[in-house]
Amino acid sequence: MTDRAFAVVRAGALTTVQDRGRPGHAHLGVPRSGALDPCASALVNRLVGNPAGAAVLETTVDGCAVRPRCAVTVAVGGAPCAVRVDGRPAAWGAPVRVPAGAVLEVGRAVRGLRSYVAFAGGVAAEAVLGSRSTDLLSGLGPAPLRDGTVLPLGPRPASAAGSDAVPWPAAPGELVLRARLGPRDDWFTAAALRLFSTRAYRVSPASNRIGLRTEGPPLERAVTGELPSEGMVLGAVQVPPDGRPVVFLADHPTTGGYPVVAVVRERDLAAAAQAVPGTTVRFIPVR
Repeated sequence: MTDRAFAVVRAGALTTVQDRGRPGHAHLGVPRSGALDPCASALVNRLVGNPAGAAVLETTVDGCAVRPRCAVTVAVGGAPCAVRVDGRPAAWGAPVRVPAGAVLEVGRAVRGLRSYVAFAGGVAAEAVLGSRSTDLLSGLGPAPLRDGTVLPLGPRPASAAGSDAVPWPAAPGELVLRARLGPRDDWFTAAALRLFSTRAYRVSPASNRIGLRTEGPPLERAVTGELPSEGMVLGAVQVPPDGRPVVFLADHPTTGGYPVVAVVRERDLAAAAQAVPGTTVRFIPVR
């Protein structure tokens, strides 16, 4: 077993290939996609000596298990979890050498939702529109991992692992999202805008890579008519007919017909990737 590839032993609830995504194609109806927690993705790449945009695995809730066909340095980060190599405990948040044929197990997230697995050389799945990211909405990129899937690895990086360990932010106990009101805040009553900016919401279990759905007080509309479909951006807070805000994440649709009450700052969205169902959400209007 000398070829640079790995086989999936256990795919987990949802494990996908992600890099920095494919921005700039919204006019084709293609979302940006990419790692929901780009900081965690960049950090695990740094640990194995990859460039920050190399493709990694993004796991959801219960991890995954893979068997490299060659000896390779890996790093697991993002949501804290147990890491094992052939059943033996290994380091989380640090480079780990995995022998050819050994099984790397990424366990269930202890805090947060999504863990990231970087391999020295990166996951070399076929690129589509300049990205190897799995897009759950459009279906572009490699399919979500299944048991038995085999994916290639890129060439070994010229440099050694970039760091022995790095600091990791904790999963949020409370998700604070700074948001600029508009462009359709005038479609809501003054009371609704006060609710949006002062009341607490909760992360809904129905959240996914497309959007973070919330539970809490519905926002009353001042305009009840239909809104023609218009372009959507990362972080847009769309309000569907039930009145409960949805924050668009990496795999969001590029157009939508429900009013957008605000747009969340992009730098706050990494924390949204790790917010488990039930986490308190507060929207803070900013200028």
